[in-house]
Amino acid sequence: QVQFVESGGGLVQPGGSLRLSCTASGDSASLYGMGWSRQTPGKQREAVAAITYTGQTWYLESVKGRFTISRDNAKNSIYLQMNSLKPEDTGVYLCNSADGLGINTYWGQGTQVTVSS
Repeated sequence: QVQFVESGGGLVQPGGSLRLSCTASGDSASLYGMGWSRQTPGKQREAVAAITYTGQTWYLESVKGRFTISRDNAKNSIYLQMNSLKPEDTGVYLCNSADGLGINTYWGQGTQVTVSS
């Protein structure tokens, strides 16, 4: 079993910044890959950024250069620094993880990010 505590969401104007945090509890073997996905109103859920235990990262093309994902393995935590936010970034951001083979996956409840003037 894996549980997540997510925080950092909020309301921000276009061009602003937010930093999301996710701290996991449970078996670290289930946390080889961790990342953030978002549920955007009117759209399907999409992966935003991911990072492996060894530090390999992946980003959605539309957030490259604006978002940075990082992790602290000792704390079983990941972070998403979001800069130059756009209205299109609005959505519920959900922390997630997977084991090394991607067989078992886990999801948090999410934190709301709203970008609006």
